[in-house]
Amino acid sequence: MLGTYMQRSWVILFSMAFPLCFLYIFAGSILKFIGQTTEISEAAGTFALYMIPQLFAYALNFPVAKFLQAQSMVIVIAVISGVAMVLHPVFSWLLMVKFGWGLVGAAVSLNGSWWFIVVAQLGYVFSGKCGIAWNGFSFEAFRNLWGFFRLSLASAVMLW
Repeated sequence: MLGTYMQRSWVILFSMAFPLCFLYIFAGSILKFIGQTTEISEAAGTFALYMIPQLFAYALNFPVAKFLQAQSMVIVIAVISGVAMVLHPVFSWLLMVKFGWGLVGAAVSLNGSWWFIVVAQLGYVFSGKCGIAWNGFSFEAFRNLWGFFRLSLASAVMLW
C-alpha cells in the first residue's frame, strides 16, 4: 500500500499544482496590486514564471521522499541531496554569471536541481531496490481519492 499511497499523493499534488500555476503566472500583477514597486513586481513575476516547473517537481518529490523515509532509506535521500548541493552552485554560477542569464538563470538552476533530485529518487524507487513497497503503477491509486484528499487537507491544515 505504501507505493499506492505515494501514487495517490502524486495525483492529488499534481492536481493542486495546476491551480497554483495561476498564482505564478499572475505573480507580477498580484504584487503590483498589493502595492509592491513596479521593478520588483516585474522581476518577481518573471522569476515566478520560470519557477512553474518546480511546482511539479515538488508534487513528485515530497511523496517519494516520504516513501523512502518510511522504509528507512534516508541515506539515498542524503546522497542524492548531497550531489545536488555540489552541482547546484556550479550551475547557478554558470547560468547566472558566465552565461549572463541573471534571474532567469537562477530559476533554471533551481528547477534543474529539483528535477535532478526527483529523477534520481524515482530512478532508485523504480530500480527495484524498494522491495515489495513498489510494485509498479496501479489503478488502485485512483480509488478513494476524495477520502485521501480530505485526509491530506486536514494534515495540511494541522501543519499550517
